[in-house]
Amino acid sequence: MSETRHGPRERMVFSAAQLIRRDGVAATGMREVAAHAGAPRGSLQHYFPGGKEQLVNEAVGWAGRYAGRRIACFLAGLKEPTPSGLFAAMVAQWTDEYAAHGFATGCPVAAATVDCASADGSTREAVAAAFTTWRTPLAEALTGMGVPAARAESLATLMISTLEGAILMARAEQDAGPLTTAVRELGPLLDSAVGSGG
Repeated sequence: MSETRHGPRERMVFSAAQLIRRDGVAATGMREVAAHAGAPRGSLQHYFPGGKEQLVNEAVGWAGRYAGRRIACFLAGLKEPTPSGLFAAMVAQWTDEYAAHGFATGCPVAAATVDCASADGSTREAVAAAFTTWRTPLAEALTGMGVPAARAESLATLMISTLEGAILMARAEQDAGPLTTAVRELGPLLDSAVGSGG
């Protein structure tokens, strides 16, 4: 995950997302975020008066927007867009990362979900919103490829949940096998939905 970052605030949000995807919410400290971002520690209170919760929520929101924007990038890279091809491209982002850098990181939205989903409050709401921000353009892309609108959101949910589960398993096993299995097994189901009616 990368993004052009300009000011200290943007750098801290990005850095928080990177640290959360590696270490989880509980192990990501405000000082560590500032150091990772190369931002003055005193700027934390200025930019995030709501403290760590605000920073985590903004990092999760950034990650949801990033994932949502990636859908268009993946589609642009496909010669002949199909649901299975789109899912394979989504997965390839992770298999490529793991091949290049090992299995140290996962999805920051998933990490925040694991750490915060049982709690009442804004972070649980932020992770739910991030998944929606990701699922919406994915469902729209499926509809654009001929998947009936009645099924597109359900299949987008299936694609995201399968990907997130495969990421967790790949990290646990230190092997990309769960990711490649997900592509092989889910692809035909996704393609069968094209033009299948409601």
